Amino acid sequence: MPRLAANLAYLFTERPFMERFAAAAAAGFTAVELQFPYDNAPSAVKAELEKHKLTMLGLNTPPGNLEAGEFGLACVPGREAEFAALFRKALDYVLAIGGRQIHVLAGKLPPEQRPAGDTVFVRNLMLAADLAAENNITLLIEPINARDRPGYFLNRVEHAADIIARAERKNIRIQFDFYHVQIVGGDLTRRFEAYFPVIGHVQVGAVPSRHEPDEGEVNLAEMFAMLDRSGYQGFVGAEYRPRGRTEDGLGWAAPYGVVPK
Repeated sequence: MPRLAANLAYLFTERPFMERFAAAAAAGFTAVELQFPYDNAPSAVKAELEKHKLTMLGLNTPPGNLEAGEFGLACVPGREAEFAALFRKALDYVLAIGGRQIHVLAGKLPPEQRPAGDTVFVRNLMLAADLAAENNITLLIEPINARDRPGYFLNRVEHAADIIARAERKNIRIQFDFYHVQIVGGDLTRRFEAYFPVIGHVQVGAVPSRHEPDEGEVNLAEMFAMLDRSGYQGFVGAEYRPRGRTEDGLGWAAPYGVVPK
C-alpha cells in the first residue's frame, strides 16, 4: 500500500504556510514535501517537522525570477553560475530541515535553444549531483506538461531518462507525476514499468482537473496496485488543487492510511 505525503504548496493552503505542518499531521499524513519554502527560516520549518513527527521529503530549487516567467535555470545557457548559486541555496536549506530530495527545475527555453540547453542541463546536473551525493541527497528531474507550463524544457519521461543516462550519476532520478505523464503521452503503466529503475519519486493528481485523484482519466486504485507490484518503496506525493477545503476532500486517501488523528 502506498505511503502518502502532503505537498504543502497545494494542500492546506487555507492556512498560513507554517500552520500547514500541523494540519497535515492532524489529517493523518506522516510525510510532507515542499516547493519554495525559502522565505521561512529553516529552523522554524524543522521545528514544525519535529513537533508533528513528519518525515521531510524534498523541495524545489528556487525558480529564478518568477515574475519574468522563469521556472528554473538548470538548462539555460549562459546562466550556469546563477544556477549553481540557486542549487547551493536549495542544498543548504534541505540539509537544514532534514530533507532527502531536491527537485531541480530545468527551466524554459525557446525551441532553437533546446539543443544547447540539453548539454547545459546534463553538465549542471552532474555538478549538482556530485555536491548532493556528499550529503546523501537525491536529485529529481520532472517531466512537466507544456499546457500547464508553456516552454518548459523537460516534458517527456523518455527525455528525462536520456538526460539521466548521459549524466551518469546514480543520485539523479525521475519524479514521475501521474498527472503530467498522463497528459504527455499516457500509457502510464507501461511507461512506469519501463523507467522504474530511474524513478525516484511519484506524485498524483486528477487528470485533467488536477483536483483530488478520485476523478478523471486515471484509475487511482489500479495505479497504486501497479506501484505495489513494481516494488516501489517511496512515498507518493499528493500534489493537487483541492476542490474545496483540503480536509473535506481527503476521503480518497483514507484507504491508504490517511485518517484524522
